[in-house]
Amino acid sequence: GCRAAQGRLAYKLLHDLFDNYSSALRPVEDTERALNVTLQITLSQIIDMDERNQVLTCYLWVRQAWLDAFLAWDKDAYGGIDSIRVPSSYVWRPDIQLSGPTDTNVVLRSDGRIVWDAPAITKSSCKVDVSFFPFDGQQCHLTFGSWTYDGNQVDLYNRLDTGDLTDFVENVEWEVLGMPATRNVVTYGCCSEPYPDVTYTLLLKRRASFYIFNLLLPCILISFLAPLGFYLPADSGEKVSLGVTVLLALTVFQLLVAESMPPAESVPLIGKYYIATMTMITASTALTIFIMSIHHCGPGARPVPRWARRLILHHMARVFLACEVGEGCKGPRPAGAGTEQPRGAGPGAAEEGARPRGCPRGGCACPHGSLLSHVGYIAGCFREQRAAQRRAADWKKVAKVMDRCFMWVFFVMVFLMSALVVGKAV
Repeated sequence: GCRAAQGRLAYKLLHDLFDNYSSALRPVEDTERALNVTLQITLSQIIDMDERNQVLTCYLWVRQAWLDAFLAWDKDAYGGIDSIRVPSSYVWRPDIQLSGPTDTNVVLRSDGRIVWDAPAITKSSCKVDVSFFPFDGQQCHLTFGSWTYDGNQVDLYNRLDTGDLTDFVENVEWEVLGMPATRNVVTYGCCSEPYPDVTYTLLLKRRASFYIFNLLLPCILISFLAPLGFYLPADSGEKVSLGVTVLLALTVFQLLVAESMPPAESVPLIGKYYIATMTMITASTALTIFIMSIHHCGPGARPVPRWARRLILHHMARVFLACEVGEGCKGPRPAGAGTEQPRGAGPGAAEEGARPRGCPRGGCACPHGSLLSHVGYIAGCFREQRAAQRRAADWKKVAKVMDRCFMWVFFVMVFLMSALVVGKAV
């Protein structure tokens, strides 16, 4: 019986309150006075951050409270009923929202105060700066204000100085650093009335572990393969193909980054690293082609210049440890050293060794004269062949020293670029 009596009193209260009530008018007795509305936001979840379209999707709880002058009652006259819950469409509601209206109940108290808690999935624009991607942070502004009422009719205040993050569900990609709230009063050029709003700034920091292991670390490992192309023997035929393969692999990773980034003027940090690495690999491939042309210059090439012999074959060979097997690195190998000439193969040796005893130096009328001329011709050809082989060997040694030099130079460049990129994460 007691519950039935309470139900009849609640029904009577509802009938008395809304019999002559209009939800279309502001619930103030003095129309010249502004209605104060307090706002509090609870962030529950970050659903999606679309960097390409610069749209942030969040799941929020929006709590609004205001005083309705026409919905107050004496609780003693209604059996001590202090509050009731009615559909939000029954009462006047401020048009403060980022998304469409939600028809949740409001809590109506006996003093006329109304508290409206409504869930909302909001989509708001967020200017995304990807200059330091994937070590970037973003600031997204959620601005709440009345769409039709100015500050003289509905005045808006934030209940707390920050958004409520107690029920926030952790996001796998973004870490929430804070959600400060500020109240602003803006006067637009079209109107002279002030328009107050409450802006919540969502401070986000990207969790970079996924991008480090899937985009950055493979690029670093692949880029360290590029200098090893200088270590390959020139006769292997794989030096240029290695550089081209590494270049194509980096192009694939760059396309993956470009698909998720907005088409902005600012290039992300990882994109700059890809471009720098691809430029370095392109330069290393071009230098490899140049060095291979030196290596395969052939026996008809000119001798190595004296300055190149002193700089490359003497100093640089010792610095970069580009020594032949069995050769010390204290100095260059003398020309012809380690090559044992056949006995009697020196200049004039064939002629002296083939001249019969008693024949004068100027000539001999003996029957061996024609044989001596043929032997001298063969000896000259042999000397020219040996000289051409020494010239070709010197150019191959120059190519090898340059290979070692560029290998260490590009290793240092790759290490420095990788250290600069990884240093941004610290």
